Amino acid sequence: MIAATVMVQVRPEFISRFIQATIINHEASVKEKGNVRFDVLQNSDDPSQFLLYEAYESEESRDAHKKTAHYLEWKKTVADWMQRPRDSSAYVLIRPEKGKSLS
Repeated sequence: MIAATVMVQVRPEFISRFIQATIINHEASVKEKGNVRFDVLQNSDDPSQFLLYEAYESEESRDAHKKTAHYLEWKKTVADWMQRPRDSSAYVLIRPEKGKSLS
């Protein structure tokens, strides 16, 4: 399993629109084959800061996500709303063990 975090700093005037666009992306992403989890979090101290946590069965699943129409539309839509480029990091899951629930 592979996980990714995406940190996004949104310009304050676009927070509401960013949330709406990200919910649309989330709803389609959780239906993808190989998607295990797709969380959207907003910082409670800084509402313009968001963290996306994504988990996939494999690197191939993650790569397929990046080619979907909904992801490409989200990426294009939110690009100008960011204070700076998003910061993405990939991780290999150590725990829970493969086959165990993340929830």
